[in-house]
Amino acid sequence: MPQHALPLDLQRVGPLVLLPATEGAGMAEGQPGRRGEGDLAAMAPPPPPPVQTRLPDWDGLKLRVRNLIASHRVMIFSKSYCPYCNKVKELFRSLHVDYYALELDITDDGASIQQVLAELTNQRTVPNVFVNGTHIGGCDATYQAYKDGSLQKLLGDNQTITEPYEYDLIIIGGGSGGLACSKEAAALGKKVMVLDYVVPTPLGTTWGLGGTCVNVGCIPKKLMHQAALLGQALQDSRKFGWQYEEQVKHNWETMVEAVQNYIGSLNWGYRVSLREKSVTYLNSYGEFVEPHKIKATNRKGQVTYHTAETFVLATGERPRYLGIPGDKEFCITSDDLFSLPYCPGKTLVVGASYVALECAGFLAGLGLDVTVMVRSILLRGFDQEMAEKVGAYMETHGVKFIKKFVPVQVEQLEQGMPGRLKVTAKSTEGSETLEEEYNTVLLAIGRDACTRNIGLQTIGVKINEKNGKVPVNDEEQTNVPHVYAIGDILEGKLELTPVAIQAGRLLAQRLYGGSSKKCDYINVPTTVFTPLEYGSCGYPEQKAIDEYGEQNLEVYHTLFWPLEWTVPGRDNNTCYAKVICNKQDNNRVIGLHVLGPNAGEITQGFAAAIKCGLTKELLDETIGIHPTCAEVFTTMDITKSSGQDITQKGC
Repeated sequence: MPQHALPLDLQRVGPLVLLPATEGAGMAEGQPGRRGEGDLAAMAPPPPPPVQTRLPDWDGLKLRVRNLIASHRVMIFSKSYCPYCNKVKELFRSLHVDYYALELDITDDGASIQQVLAELTNQRTVPNVFVNGTHIGGCDATYQAYKDGSLQKLLGDNQTITEPYEYDLIIIGGGSGGLACSKEAAALGKKVMVLDYVVPTPLGTTWGLGGTCVNVGCIPKKLMHQAALLGQALQDSRKFGWQYEEQVKHNWETMVEAVQNYIGSLNWGYRVSLREKSVTYLNSYGEFVEPHKIKATNRKGQVTYHTAETFVLATGERPRYLGIPGDKEFCITSDDLFSLPYCPGKTLVVGASYVALECAGFLAGLGLDVTVMVRSILLRGFDQEMAEKVGAYMETHGVKFIKKFVPVQVEQLEQGMPGRLKVTAKSTEGSETLEEEYNTVLLAIGRDACTRNIGLQTIGVKINEKNGKVPVNDEEQTNVPHVYAIGDILEGKLELTPVAIQAGRLLAQRLYGGSSKKCDYINVPTTVFTPLEYGSCGYPEQKAIDEYGEQNLEVYHTLFWPLEWTVPGRDNNTCYAKVICNKQDNNRVIGLHVLGPNAGEITQGFAAAIKCGLTKELLDETIGIHPTCAEVFTTMDITKSSGQDITQKGC
């Protein structure tokens, strides 16, 4: 067969459009001379050269390649183990576009076909992508074509061609993370919309813009915790010389009104802030109907449609119900508690989460009769030594615990505000049952991600079917490239407001500000605002043992007595602190835990030091502020392994 020059060969086989070669063609994608995403030599050892008994039929191979390109709308020359090839395939799947992939590593003459492709396109790497006969390039080039719309144009997506996206970014969810992301993106010059809609609870409770933290979470919880602490302070004040004859009582309605007034001011502030940033806000329920289109339904049932290039899911979570008779009819959750118009009276709190213990703690601190029903352990996921100490303190101070029981039925005995309820519970370890009457039953058994009814299945976004959580990569990107997720709905990430805020801001900066900085989910501090607060940063002790081995750890610990507690004679040797150190890494602090007043304030400061690589030696070299609770971390010298007594006799 006569040999032809390349142009003649292409004319004979059919039209092949070649886009201009990118800089560094013939090398990996990226900067010239540097290994980039397409450099397979960096990812896998090259296969041994095939043993050939005859030279390849180059004209036949060129004809075969050209026929593959001409006969498929999307043709991907790929290798089965290449992550960038898989990423390109995922993009076309998310667009619901069929493609044909030829895996060169498992195809006869694969190496020769790749050589032909290099001659035809001046690209030696995979993936090598063609759309309707036009050479796109590799993974980076394909994604760039997707971002600038040229890929959709080549695919013949007429709607995309004739109707540009209405917004650069639409965020579904107006909580802390969604608002932070929206304002950051708007500040970077992008056109942004936020949709936020609160589905009413079974009792009809709803709230304004700002999400769980502001309306039914951190903010009202901390304020009611403070109300309970003030009650304790009033008792202590007599020992400090304060004299008052009037009987002190707590008024639930006054507290709720004050808390809700403050929350209302925050709701308004968020709306003003969005307006100032030129972010469009819709109080509507968002649902995907197409890959780049959502349906927005407001409270009146009116529907509008909106398109965007990129979407962020920030829908958060809602409390879970038990699925037993009477739970949704007669029980409340934390979504209802903070705006409850009447004092809850004798209360059963079901659950052992931080939400359960925090609510039980401040209700008891306000003088109510409170019982906590626990299925298994307290504060799952936290340090269990600390969790047991939290529970023991609460029990000492009036909170009753029913352990190893779960409710099986809730019946209403009498209507009212509050009414009377009968709870039937069953042992988790046998057939024993018990019945008790309460005025209010508060469920705090966990939360479910709000991802099942927003049309994710329509556009192919994967979720964990068990809990609704969304798997993402380290840039908060879902399996659908133009859809991201942040906050409590993420699979395997911390459910904390500051984490969502940080992730949202950094995501917007990566998308629109040229940043590459990612959210660091390691060594995030947190505090449980129980009557005796518990702050932590880093590893729980048991998890540290599992990760590093007990022989490689040293745990320093101490009990302490806050000076403020000495005069009123409160609970000596109850507050507790410990640091967990990795002996194999210069005694670096990998876990810090404190149980005592103002634990959140203490933990926040030490968290910054842990981020900087805090060691036990640096702690010892730090001069403490006297007299404070935090200074105990600068004077710890007793290890658990020593077995020495850690009780304190004074400040």
